[in-house]
This record gives sequence, structure tokens and C-alpha cells, in this order.
Amino acid sequence: MKIKTLLPLLAVTISLVSCAVYPKTAFDTAKVPPAPDYASLENWAAHPDKTDPADRSPAPDVPNLQKDAPVDIIFLHPTTYTGDLRHQRDWNASVQDQKTNQKTDNGSILFQGSIFNGTGQVYAPRYRQAHLHSFFTKKDTLAARKALEIAHIDARAAFKYYLENWNNGRPFILVGHSQGGYLVAALIREMIEGTSLESQLVAAYIVGWPVRARDFKSLKPCLTAEQTDCYCTWRTWERKAGRRRAYEQDVICTNPLLWSITEHVYAPKTLNLGGVIRPFEKIYPQITDAEVHKGILLASKPKFKGSLFFTQKNYHPGDLNLYYLNVRENVATRAKTYFRR
Repeated sequence: MKIKTLLPLLAVTISLVSCAVYPKTAFDTAKVPPAPDYASLENWAAHPDKTDPADRSPAPDVPNLQKDAPVDIIFLHPTTYTGDLRHQRDWNASVQDQKTNQKTDNGSILFQGSIFNGTGQVYAPRYRQAHLHSFFTKKDTLAARKALEIAHIDARAAFKYYLENWNNGRPFILVGHSQGGYLVAALIREMIEGTSLESQLVAAYIVGWPVRARDFKSLKPCLTAEQTDCYCTWRTWERKAGRRRAYEQDVICTNPLLWSITEHVYAPKTLNLGGVIRPFEKIYPQITDAEVHKGILLASKPKFKGSLFFTQKNYHPGDLNLYYLNVRENVATRAKTYFRR
């Protein structure tokens, strides 16, 4: 059965449940789309040398400052290859799939990638993302692992190309949401920890993906709003539904209104500077609250035009943009700390 998602957050990122349209055959290497050439700007959803949705601002007092930014942002977007009745039936998306690219650009790049344009130059590679079904299947687990490995190969190649051609020793911030969070965590383990790049990493935001303390050898969770050389991570649920979830042992969760990982410290919505859902050119101050509880973030039902019909309990699509201005401010704070250091 195709699952219905809810209106405002649908445009922001991904559907959270599996669709009727998904890969019905075994993973076939011969059907894997060609690897992207990252020398071509067409294979970057956002890049400082092109005009893209990450350049946009939801309000005049939230400006795009990428031109003179001293920091780079590497943003790995969430899953937008979710299946439909006509295509998107393979295990991996092609970076030439225009329908998927439009969904990526008008969703996560606009509503999430733009958060970071006040602090850094935003680089967001397109990649052969694994189909949404990869995260839900209990039968095709081997195929799902192979599909994720293709996405992983691309994330690694894009980051390597960025380092060799555009970084020039600049500090950078890694950001990933959902599938992108999985890929950012892998990049940290494989390409950053134990290398000279550790000194260039301002911070990482690994959002919408469970992160445990043991996942990294040296990188630690951020404990304050100013700390650098650390990571933040959270997954958002409606308050009552979240409390009913099973305890996820050792999973780290950051409160994006307090920037601490301490459990059961309530942050009221008055601390929420503003969320951005739909339309993009509208900021909702005090849209929701936040509290860390057993590895997840609890949030009250957000208030916005049409929220009466919003019944979804998993707020994963809004992990970042429900806290849009707080995340934007925090990225700037950590960058300033980095340079003072």
C-alpha cells in the first residue's frame, strides 16, 4: 500500500514509510547507473559556482552570505528516491533522473541546505542514492546493503573531489540528514578520523540517523553550543508517541534548542527562533519545543497554517527545518569559535 504523508513536511524531505513501488528484483550490478563525474557542476545540487536553491533566504533578515564565507559546508541530502508508478523501481537512483533531482532541489536543498548559507559556502553533491525501500526491507537486506554501498562510493568520491579541487585548506562543516547522515558518519570514520583533516573539521551535524558513542574512535558529541571538533545528532518524534518508543541504548541525541545531550531537560518553544516549512518564504517563530528522551528528540505538535490536519507522529522530515534558525545560528557560533581558537 502506498502510504500517505502529510502536507507541509512532504515538500521538505522524504516520505517515512515504504511505497508500493520499489525494487522487486535482486540487486543487479549491470543495472547500477553510471557514476557521477564531480568535475561537472550538473552533478552538484548546490555549489558556490552555480545558482541553486541553497542560495535562497526565507526572509530579508536571513541573508545568503556565501560569497565571502571563510567556511565550507558539505551537505549530503536525505533520500528523495522513493518510487512512483512509472519509474524509480531500481535499487539506486541515477543522478540524471530529473524527477528525483527536482524533488531533491525543491525539498531538502531549499529547506535544509539553505540553513547553512549564512556561514559557509554550500556544496551538496548528487549521488546514486539508495531507494527508500532499502531502509525498510526485511527480506532484501543484502540488496539494500549493496545499494547503500553505491551511495557510499559516491559520497566518498564527491568529498575527495572537493578536497582536491576546492578546499585549499579551508575549514569545513559536514551535514547529513537521514541517508545523508549515514553517509556523513561513514566519511568521518574513513576519511577524517586519524588524518590531518581533523584539524579542519569545525563540527558535524549527523541528523536523522542514529549515532552511538562507539561509532567513532575520537570524535565526541558536542556538549555546548560553542564546542568544535564534535558532532550533533537528533531524530525528532511527537512527544507522546516518542515516549512510547523502545529505549535505544547508547544512542546520542542533541537538543537543538539547548545544544546539550542531557536527558529530560525541557526546552520550551520560546527558545525556538523559527522553523521553515511551507511556504519557504515564511518563518514560524516558536513552532515547537524540544527534549532529549532515550536517544530521540521529543517535540510538541508544530503550529502552522493547516496544522489541524497534521497527524504524523514521526517528525523525521522536519529534523532540521523545525529548528531552522537555531541550527543556522549555531553553525555560525561554532565557526566563530573555530577561528578564535
